[in-house]
Amino acid sequence: MLDEVVLNEQAPWSEFDSDAYVAGNYHELQAADAEIISIMRDHFGGYFAEHPDPVIGVDVGAGANLYPALAMLPWCKEITLFEHAPRNLAYLTRQLEPESYDKNWDQFWEALRENREYAEFKGDPRERFREVVRVAPANILASDLGEQLREKREAWSVGTMFFVAESMTTEEEEFRRGVACFMRALAPGAPFFAAFMEHSEGYHAGDAFFPACDVGESEVLESLEPFAGKSGTLHVRRLRTPVKVRAGYSGMIVAYGRRNSDSDDDIPEC
Repeated sequence: MLDEVVLNEQAPWSEFDSDAYVAGNYHELQAADAEIISIMRDHFGGYFAEHPDPVIGVDVGAGANLYPALAMLPWCKEITLFEHAPRNLAYLTRQLEPESYDKNWDQFWEALRENREYAEFKGDPRERFREVVRVAPANILASDLGEQLREKREAWSVGTMFFVAESMTTEEEEFRRGVACFMRALAPGAPFFAAFMEHSEGYHAGDAFFPACDVGESEVLESLEPFAGKSGTLHVRRLRTPVKVRAGYSGMIVAYGRRNSDSDDDIPEC
C-alpha cells in the first residue's frame, strides 16, 4: 500500500510487465471477468439490437486487455485502443499481426457469444479484429490525448474504460479527470461501459508497483453523473463475485449507460 501521493506522471509505466499481467489475469477466464462480460454483453447487445448501424469505438487505457474491444467488435467499423505504457502498446500491436490475437482470448469471445446479438455475428472475429482495431499511444491525462478525443468526439459512438482512472494515481482529482476525459470523448447518446477496482491499495505488474486511488461506488457515481445521469440510463453496481483476483482491494465496480445528449457547458473538463 502506498502512503505517499503518487501522480500518474510519477508511476513507472515503462516497467509495466504486460506478459506477467496477462498471465496473472487473463490466461484463464476468471469469475469476476465472467460476471463483467455477462453485464456488458447484455448492455451492448440490447443497445445495438435497436441501433444496428456500424459505429466507431474507443477503449481508453486498453492496457493488455482485449475483451472490452471484443465486446464492441460486432458493431464497429473502427476501434481505437489508446494506451500509454510502452510494453502494453507492444503487446496490443502483436495482437494485430497476421495470426491476430492469442488463443487465451477465445474463451472471452465465447462468453460474449452467450448473448444472442453476439452469437449472430457471422464473421471471423480474428479477421474482424485485425481489420478494425488500431493502437494509438496516448496518456489519458495529457493534452495530446485530450486533443485526439475532442477531434473525433462526434464519431466515437461506443466506448469502454477498464480499470484505468482509479489505477493510475492516488489522487482523487486525477481520478475524476480520467473519468471526464473518457466520457467527454463520447458522442451524445453513445453507450459506454467502465470498470473500477474498489478501494484499491495499488497493484503489481511484474516487479513494478503502481498507484491506485481509493474509490467506492459513491465516488464512481459522482464522477459519472454529470455525463450520464441526465439520460436516466446510468447504472453503477458492485460485482457479486466474492473471489478476488489479487490482494489489496475490496471488490469491483461496473458502470454503464449512455452519454448525456445535453450541452457540455455544465460538465467538468478533462
